[in-house]
Amino acid sequence: MTLTEARPTQPRRFGGVLRQHDFRMLWVGETTSRLGTTVTGIAVPLIAVTSLHASTFLVGLLDAVAWLPWLVIGLPAGALIDRLPRRRTMLVCDAVSALLLLTVPVVAVFGTLTMTQLLVVTLLVGVATVFFTTAYQAFLPSVVAKADLAEGNAKLQASDQAATIAGPSLGGVITQVLGAAFGLLVDSATFVVSAVCLLRIRATEQTRAVKERRPLLTDVREGLMFVVRDRYLRVLTVCAAIDNFVLTGTHALLVVFLIRTVDTPPGAVGALLAADAAGGILGALVATRLARRFGTGRGLLIATVGTTPFGLLVPLTNGGWTLAFFVVGLLVPAAGTVAGNVIANVFRQNYTPPELLGRVYTSARFVQFGVIPLGALLGGLAGTELGVRTALWLLLGLGVLGRCARLVGPLGRSRDLPTAPRS
Repeated sequence: MTLTEARPTQPRRFGGVLRQHDFRMLWVGETTSRLGTTVTGIAVPLIAVTSLHASTFLVGLLDAVAWLPWLVIGLPAGALIDRLPRRRTMLVCDAVSALLLLTVPVVAVFGTLTMTQLLVVTLLVGVATVFFTTAYQAFLPSVVAKADLAEGNAKLQASDQAATIAGPSLGGVITQVLGAAFGLLVDSATFVVSAVCLLRIRATEQTRAVKERRPLLTDVREGLMFVVRDRYLRVLTVCAAIDNFVLTGTHALLVVFLIRTVDTPPGAVGALLAADAAGGILGALVATRLARRFGTGRGLLIATVGTTPFGLLVPLTNGGWTLAFFVVGLLVPAAGTVAGNVIANVFRQNYTPPELLGRVYTSARFVQFGVIPLGALLGGLAGTELGVRTALWLLLGLGVLGRCARLVGPLGRSRDLPTAPRS
């Protein structure tokens, strides 16, 4: 049976999976937490710059330590998640994150906040995020039926993108009214909301086969090799890594491009960049319809490969009415990326044996996130040596070629993606 065949036989009532209590609790908790996290994304660097007078290097280091846990503990975290109760793990992560973030405004009241504390809090919250995100991806199939996974993933992706748009503005208002350090109180509170919502979920986790306890490295290797050897997961992981490499390099240049090359007023930069998140919302809304209309395999290719050439409109921007090129060049590929992510997430959750889901998720993330710092470095170097516009042409051209790599192998020949590995 293909993914598109696994659909309800009765007409769906208005609201879909949001009418289901357990999914609604998961959705509310995750959306609230994501909104708080985007607020923190603005508040933390503002604390470093305005309160601690940090150097540019230290501000960049804050961003780096937030990603570092995926590279250092991502693989063993997946193995541990496949051994531990997933909802309980998420609850612990929520509690730890809330307490860590709460320490910042508390210490700031006494005037003893340091850059070291800010770095440590950011690093440890990043560790909790690795465990929470992995457990959450593995827990979702226990909350909704297979027939509803596509819709569930789409709604979660849509709310994630909406939080990405609203969070920075909310963070700016909170920072101006209460101060940057107290902006972290909002994120701390959202983790409490997330924990309360998790406690109200009544679903029982999917049962996993009980195996004799093995060395952790053996479990890590099993998950990694499952991805490496599987012809579908291997292509999806490598292509997503190429996407992240190119997109990170591109996004590192966008603000510089708008301000220095196009001479865009600073007040308009945020609105133009919001096209990226707006495209993400659109992609989440159309993902399930795309998969049902064309099949999950072809829908994935239409979403990813078919939308990529629009990105080449970005370096054509010269100001005035051509700013529309920039908006379309961000919005359409972003819509394709998120729609493709929804389809790929559903495929992974259906396709991967439950006892391997955590390890498969972190194995893919290890590769996909590992290239992010390299992409940012390439973007900066290319922009410096070649000029920003030329660097954008280079990176976005590489992005088109990278996404076309999905046409190689089984993805290019499959109308629908399988729901189980070949025995």
